Amino acid sequence: AIRYLTTFRSMLPREVILTSFPLLVTHLTSTSVVVHTYAAHCIEKLLLLKSVDNTSVLNPVDINPHFESLLTNLFNCLRFEGSLENEYVMKAVMRSLSTMKEKVTPYSETLLKELTAKLALVSQNPSKPHFNHYLFESICCIVRYSCKINPQMATKFEEALFPLVESILVRDVSEFLPYVFQLLSLLLEIRPLPISPAYMSIYPHLLTPVLWEQNGNIPALVRLLQAFIERAPGDIAVAEKIMNLLGIFQKLIASKSHDHEGFYLLSSLVEHVSPDLLLPHYKDIFTLLFQRLQSSKTTKYVKGLIIFLCLFAGKRSGSLLIQIIDNIQTKLFGMVLEKVIIADVQKVVGQTERKICAIGITKILTETPDMLSDVYITFWIPLLQALISLFELPEDVSTPDDEHFVEVEDTPGYQTAYSQLVMLGIKEYDPFGSVVPNAKTHLAHSLHKLTSQHPGKFPGMITTGLTGEAAVFLQRYLELANISSLM
Repeated sequence: AIRYLTTFRSMLPREVILTSFPLLVTHLTSTSVVVHTYAAHCIEKLLLLKSVDNTSVLNPVDINPHFESLLTNLFNCLRFEGSLENEYVMKAVMRSLSTMKEKVTPYSETLLKELTAKLALVSQNPSKPHFNHYLFESICCIVRYSCKINPQMATKFEEALFPLVESILVRDVSEFLPYVFQLLSLLLEIRPLPISPAYMSIYPHLLTPVLWEQNGNIPALVRLLQAFIERAPGDIAVAEKIMNLLGIFQKLIASKSHDHEGFYLLSSLVEHVSPDLLLPHYKDIFTLLFQRLQSSKTTKYVKGLIIFLCLFAGKRSGSLLIQIIDNIQTKLFGMVLEKVIIADVQKVVGQTERKICAIGITKILTETPDMLSDVYITFWIPLLQALISLFELPEDVSTPDDEHFVEVEDTPGYQTAYSQLVMLGIKEYDPFGSVVPNAKTHLAHSLHKLTSQHPGKFPGMITTGLTGEAAVFLQRYLELANISSLM
């Protein structure tokens, strides 16, 4: 009967699903491993079931009367010999928690106690990768939804999890390290400030070179280091720690597989660390970036470089960007504009990424005196044209044929795979969010301010330089910003 329900679940009326659910919860109490496994598997599938309008067939209101007995029975299953690491049962735990979302909060401490006890046990000898993954997903789910209701709960979760986290780090349980780093990122991102000293005691361990040799650790480690930089810049912003982070950046930027992670780390440093601390290192940083561009150019790398250059211009200044680049080689910035930004900014994908580029380019066009000099004025109109194209043309997702086969890097021996925790959530962040809500009107206001300072200089350039279509779009931006014309 359970197998029938599982197989034909999408064809059965909602009423049948509703009346079957409490019966399945009861079947979880069976001492037969086969029966309670089938029941758990069916429950998990029913919780995923969608109706024709793409809403869940079973919603939190339907599950709530049975939620406590559901969790009790699921955890009791994990005490039976033969089901101690039953991945179907743990997957049902995860799905139940993710379905109920914030309604797990009243049970969070009890649930976390059960889950950490199980984690302590399996960390002695990890042998069931799927079970372990669902276990960490379940922990993330509790932390994420409970702290959404009450951020102060992060402290209790840290007290429960930190001894186990430190034990896993000390024992170097390689299968669990990517999960532990993701869990720490989540806690650090959502907890109230200031951060606990316990985090800073873990921080030096994250810089250990051997951790960065495992490809599976890198995405989770980078997100965790970003969380440290963003949430505790005062603790990170000392010369020695900056040098360590720049060393990691150098390693990542040299890798075709992980160069984007290098840009994530570098962007966090530029955005959150005092400019004075980074100023002595800018020339070396940009030299590394251009050396990699010259020696091993890929579309992915070029996109990352453009986004970073525009973020730097937007957060620091276009003048500083030109000064640093031209300090490496005279008039090098002109080559970067022509061959990189103007040529390939259309390849940047993602709404936030394109907004970063738009704001950075706007700042270079309108707040950078060097762009009006004899050296760089010739690039002004092509750059404005490229910006309007960025706003109006579809993303260029083409990739050269020779880039479809990325080299496999030299990683001999066993490598732990990176498994993204879905319950961790995607880190969505707009560095210019509240400051610049609309990039098009921002361009219009910035151009109006610039042309007001140089009456008569730009209207002729824009009229003769832009394509007719681009000029029409620019006029629309001005109207959107309630600006009649440029001076």
